[in-house]
Amino acid sequence: MQNTRLNRLVTVVNTQLGRWLLNPWRRISLLIISLLLGFALALSISSVAGQKANLDVTVALTLSILVEGVNWLAYSSPNRLRQSFWIENLNALKIGLCYGLFLLAFMLGS
Repeated sequence: MQNTRLNRLVTVVNTQLGRWLLNPWRRISLLIISLLLGFALALSISSVAGQKANLDVTVALTLSILVEGVNWLAYSSPNRLRQSFWIENLNALKIGLCYGLFLLAFMLGS
């Protein structure tokens, strides 16, 4: 790839973000935020899909495909990719989403 200004800018920003995320407290706090965002996403998806009863099957299929895709990406990839910050955040978002959906199902008794 050519060394353009945009390419250098993206490389510098990525390097600075990587150095900023080396602090374990920042990394853990962003993972917790991602987990809670997944929980909030589960609440909003269930309330939106529950308004129109004809979207239930479509939303369930879409969420199942997304969860299995994230599982495949997080658990069957090489160790270097698995420890990537973005993959860890996506996995935390998935865990929060699944936890929120299970909690809502238990609350509703279904």
